[in-house]
Amino acid sequence: MRNIFKSVHSIVRSCPRYTIMASSAAANVIFCKNSIFGEYCKEWSIGIYMGDSPLNIAPMEGMANPVLTARDVNDVYAEAVADPFMIRQHGKWYMFFEVIHHDSKHGDIGLATSYDGLKWKYEQIVLVEPFHLSYPCVFEWKKELYMIPETSWENSVRLYKSHNFPYDWTFEKTLISLPDVADATPFYYDDKWWMFTSVASHDVLRLFFCEDLTGEWQEHPCSPIIEGNCQIARPGGRVLILDGRIIRFAQNDYPTYGTALRAFEIFELSTTTYKEKESSESPLLSGTGSGWSRSGMHHADLHYIGPDQWIGCVDGFSRRLVAGFRF
Repeated sequence: MRNIFKSVHSIVRSCPRYTIMASSAAANVIFCKNSIFGEYCKEWSIGIYMGDSPLNIAPMEGMANPVLTARDVNDVYAEAVADPFMIRQHGKWYMFFEVIHHDSKHGDIGLATSYDGLKWKYEQIVLVEPFHLSYPCVFEWKKELYMIPETSWENSVRLYKSHNFPYDWTFEKTLISLPDVADATPFYYDDKWWMFTSVASHDVLRLFFCEDLTGEWQEHPCSPIIEGNCQIARPGGRVLILDGRIIRFAQNDYPTYGTALRAFEIFELSTTTYKEKESSESPLLSGTGSGWSRSGMHHADLHYIGPDQWIGCVDGFSRRLVAGFRF
């Protein structure tokens, strides 16, 4: 299971000191597929995993996953919950995630809370826009709390700031404007801000950098880092900095969207160079073969909580047949 879709050929890009192993594929992003007997639908839910490192996580023994499903959402009629990010403030965990409306397929940002990170209570929808929202990357910077949700329908990366955490979020600034820009994932390293982005087709990874979060973002000279490969391009969770090591997570969206989550170590990053390699533990997550995540997994947000202790929110899906003859 952990050897799914290993790289089968190499793509060497004309970029300073850059090499990556990759393989090409196409993506499938539909929620439901018509059948004469009804629709085969992907039912996305959220779970909690733990481990002794961010590259070795699994369900905790005796714990009931998933911890959040569409049925927990009580203020809108939801079809799915996915793309979770969490943050701890004043001894309490706050999880933000995409809530897909059943009828419109429109996405809003929902909130759940927990005191121990294991048992979660759904609270409410906290961010709504006229356009689709997902992938709410929440983070703290200079004692302020920010969120960058995916706003690809607006062709932009938008920064939101909390003014009454965790409920009130105000649009601050458009950081980047690009067609179909998706899953923006910022991180701070070597006194600079960096940001990965993808596109709606899942097969491109771009990299940007900036001196200040709200300053002028520049595209890296090696960008696009990946092009034409939906197995390793689209971001799949928060970037981690571990003793100088940079770990990025990528969705494997072949043969279908959300097949697995892969991990890559970036071992050289400057404003002119980029080098990475796939972790030996990759893929980190994939379909479990049974239960709520049997068909695939594609996201993780992982946090250090003590010596040899990590906790993370993950998502996964199972396919189910919605009965009803269709002709």
